[in-house]
Amino acid sequence: MVTPKKDLPTVTPEGEPLAPRIAGVEIRYQPPQADERGEIVEIFRPSWGVLPEPLTFVYQAMVRPGMTKGWVMHERQDDRLFLSQGALRVGLFDARDDSPTRGVLMVFTVTDRRRPLIVIPRGVYHGLQNVGLVDAVFINMPTRPYDHADPDKFRLPLTNDLIPFDFSLSKGY
Repeated sequence: MVTPKKDLPTVTPEGEPLAPRIAGVEIRYQPPQADERGEIVEIFRPSWGVLPEPLTFVYQAMVRPGMTKGWVMHERQDDRLFLSQGALRVGLFDARDDSPTRGVLMVFTVTDRRRPLIVIPRGVYHGLQNVGLVDAVFINMPTRPYDHADPDKFRLPLTNDLIPFDFSLSKGY
């Protein structure tokens, strides 16, 4: 006979996760403003205080259903990702030697029903898995432009010895 286990809380009454958060990671949910014509949603304002550095480069990327991008890490830039469409499982791993949260793993899911702006500090590996049924589209506003001659991009395979999470074991749809 199986004895049921009582669930432990995972979020506060306000919906904030109780899991450990990596130092410097910011997540700001931005509600769309809708009327009979459609909707509008703000993507970024320095006055929000999540990472007020000026915008120097902006691009849009897409992840097809069931596919994963990552693991990637930057040494000279922070990323500011805004989910515009779809559903993503986000994995973050703090590999910074001087971080108070070194070795902390964050895994969470975001959707376009409550669009987030996610600030990922330099030195934090990140991966994105589309767990929805449509293309997931996000906008990145990194703190420095991409340098084609000297890319600030360090990659690990999805399954590796450093990060204790395997996207392939957690399929979405």
